[in-house]
Amino acid sequence: MTEILLAGESWSSTSLLVKGRDVSMGTDYTEPADRLVEALESIGASVTHQPADVALREFPRSKAALDQYDLVLLSDIGAQTLLLTPQVSAGETDVNRCKLLGEWVADGGALGMLGGYTSFAGEHGAAGYARTELADVLPVEIAHHDDRVETPEGATPVNRGIEELPEEWPHVLGYNALTADADAQVLATVREDPLVVVGDHGEGTTLAYATDCAPHWAPEAFLEWEHLPKLWDALLDRLV
Repeated sequence: MTEILLAGESWSSTSLLVKGRDVSMGTDYTEPADRLVEALESIGASVTHQPADVALREFPRSKAALDQYDLVLLSDIGAQTLLLTPQVSAGETDVNRCKLLGEWVADGGALGMLGGYTSFAGEHGAAGYARTELADVLPVEIAHHDDRVETPEGATPVNRGIEELPEEWPHVLGYNALTADADAQVLATVREDPLVVVGDHGEGTTLAYATDCAPHWAPEAFLEWEHLPKLWDALLDRLV
């Protein structure tokens, strides 16, 4: 069984309701990883999900801890959440978990990043992975600026190298604009930009999946696509 650690795919939001001089506050918490987890479990994988606030505290801090997994997926979780551990926030030194991930991949691990507003460069570049060691590990060039591309009219991905899947896939509503490394393999594109890219780093393997695994970038038509488990089955076969 393939053991997968999925970190991210959660957020909380706070809102103010103002009625003249009367103000009330509301909060909301969302974990939209269920469709991805379902797809992975349907092909026999075991998924441990660490929402972003949990990953802040509990994401692996040693190679031994990472070795419990065959694949680590980072999804909509910014570099600061990995770098600024509670120990660092308290003014202490701690492990650089981006650097640790890179070393683990070089030794034979598998790492993937899924797209979103806090993936790759992300909104206003705030995801910040271009300034980390993972910029040299993932199979793509990550921008230092906002890399989001919104396609509200729908953009159709085109299969470039997964034999089990049709040529065209259900539309997506956005993605992170990436540039594939020269030695990487582009398995799918959208508007001629790389959408799914796999590569090697040292003894390990890497994945860049430029769109989201949940709305809004991944609409229901994509999440309910009958071939979605086949897509992940093919990716796991390549990665692990």
